[in-house]
Amino acid sequence: MLTARNLTKNYSNLHVLKGVDITVGKGEIVTIVGSSGAGKSTLLHILGTLDTPSSGEVWLRDVNLGTLKGNALADFRNRHMGFIFQFHHLLPEFSALENVCIPGFIAGSKKAAVRERAAFLLETLGLADRMEHKPNQLSGGEQQRVAVARALINAPDIIMADEPTGNLDSKNARELHHLFIELRDKFQQTFIIVTHNEELAPLSDRQLVMRDGKIISEELTAKTIS
Repeated sequence: MLTARNLTKNYSNLHVLKGVDITVGKGEIVTIVGSSGAGKSTLLHILGTLDTPSSGEVWLRDVNLGTLKGNALADFRNRHMGFIFQFHHLLPEFSALENVCIPGFIAGSKKAAVRERAAFLLETLGLADRMEHKPNQLSGGEQQRVAVARALINAPDIIMADEPTGNLDSKNARELHHLFIELRDKFQQTFIIVTHNEELAPLSDRQLVMRDGKIISEELTAKTIS
């Protein structure tokens, strides 16, 4: 479903990515691990069209993302990709339900349908009684679940997650791990996850190890949580 070929990223004389190839199939959870400075987040941002490569191509749904510009790129990203970051980036003045709805409204979907799907997602994620709460009324784990629901609102082909458990305690981090597996199993949701979490990475379908701007190894990992 997603394929990247020979991705490089240079900042003057600094070579952050040095020819990265990656393929991700539908319903896969792929984690990218490696030390700080290995190029993990840069790679994720390029795959998610939040940054552009110095060379190379990224394809999603048989579309060369490098050919999309401006509004066309923003629209494609909104409809086909979801994002989860270490910090949830929820808008404090809006309720959980309203935060989840925002990407759907931007996509131009009917408001009633967006609100119905947002409520369904929040209920699915265990937040049925928290929909009208604002972010400062939610725990850290609840806030991150709202961010997950927001990433899912447009039924994206793929979700890009950058250190999604980095701001959570071990209990909430493990619950989020379970959630990703459940979403993969229930909805065939695809994930690419950059993480330092030594518990999360082995639970993916594949683990890619980066070092000095390259993927140096790949291994199949567990698909279920014991």
